[in-house]
Amino acid sequence: MKSQIPKPKPCAFTRPERSRRVSLCLCLWTLTFVILMSGCCPKPTGKTTTTLTIWHWMTDRQPVFQELSTRYEAQTAVKVNFDLYAPSDAYTQKVRAAAQGINLPDIFGILGEKRDFASFIKAGHILDLTPYMEENNGSWKNNFFSKALAVNEFPQGNNYGINPGFYGVPIDIMTIQMVYNKDLFKELGLNPNKPPLTFEELLDIGKKIRSANMHGLVSGWGELWMIDCLANNYAFNIMGQDKVLATIKGEVPYTDPDWIRVFSIFKEMQEAGVLASGIITMVNKTAEQLFANNKAVFAFNGSWCVNVYKAMNPSLNYAAMLPPKISDKYPMRIWGGAGSSFIINARSKNKEEAVKFLKWLTEKDQQACLSEATLNLPANKESLSEIPQVLAQFADDMELTTHPNIWGVSEFPAVIEAFNKGIQSIIIQEKTPEQVAAAVQKIKERELAKKRQ
Repeated sequence: MKSQIPKPKPCAFTRPERSRRVSLCLCLWTLTFVILMSGCCPKPTGKTTTTLTIWHWMTDRQPVFQELSTRYEAQTAVKVNFDLYAPSDAYTQKVRAAAQGINLPDIFGILGEKRDFASFIKAGHILDLTPYMEENNGSWKNNFFSKALAVNEFPQGNNYGINPGFYGVPIDIMTIQMVYNKDLFKELGLNPNKPPLTFEELLDIGKKIRSANMHGLVSGWGELWMIDCLANNYAFNIMGQDKVLATIKGEVPYTDPDWIRVFSIFKEMQEAGVLASGIITMVNKTAEQLFANNKAVFAFNGSWCVNVYKAMNPSLNYAAMLPPKISDKYPMRIWGGAGSSFIINARSKNKEEAVKFLKWLTEKDQQACLSEATLNLPANKESLSEIPQVLAQFADDMELTTHPNIWGVSEFPAVIEAFNKGIQSIIIQEKTPEQVAAAVQKIKERELAKKRQ
């Protein structure tokens, strides 16, 4: 059950000329064929003993999944079939139907909220991986970023009634940060290797941006959740996690001075010239195009942007950075950690082989191979030295990540909407931070009253 799997060769099919996802897939398919025909990837020397079936929805990863499955079969005589079902809605329907019919594959994934995950565990569909994660002094568990594991973990005393433990294996991660254009930094007379570390430094750069008639920060703030993300980053930095969560629980009002400070950040950025014109109606695709085409100095975006920017402008000269801090009292927290994961069917006759395969798939070399081919962040923290520099910059702050899915408490949707739309109104100078705080708190009290009824 614990047999060692030989390490494969490093990923041999990363090609620097890929600039589009379609080109990437075609390139990988072609090179996979060449490798197999040329003997670079050895064929199995023995008879296949086991076949594992994996269902997934990740279209961009299918070519590299198949290449890796061929490599694994060559080493172990275990055949692995990756069955792709897309789009994600179709995949989810297939998994739910299979769960009802008790005919799920050996390995699969769940797209949904934590309560959906819990329902599958309660129905006996998912293998508890805690013993495997913890064996050998936690050697498998310790390969991962702790925040990558969190999405698949149910802690002691969780609200879902699930036995504490790990029930899934992350294969990639994401973080949401800021990026800056190094060439535009040079045009502004700034050091391209020294992004702003403090909020005051950011505001100073905003003045230079305005004087140069450039676009400042672009982001998809027409999509309200991205405003919520940055506002939460600064809330954690200004008042700390405990006070943020106490606010969600209704113990601290949004009219508290610390929340006024959070709202004021957006007023100050707008007045200093940090924010690009039209940002409150901007969708993220437009923001990505502006940044990729050297039209904006900053962007607020997720690690997925590395692949997007490469497709739009392979020569883009940029780097990732944390949002500049306001306070030294609490660390800056960024959203992240949640990525794609695989889980094992508890009823599978091939459970032990499935565990071995997922251990192999999440080793350093395979993780680096996946990351290089798809430009997704690896879940294995040891793979960072094997990935592009800008992607590693998104990953090196993984321990600073947080996410609403792991807070254990959720804000009312009506409050979130009022909060984010209120920030939009501050940016266009329709309302003051104090007015928005009062309006948000009024809705909070209304929702709390409904809940108590």
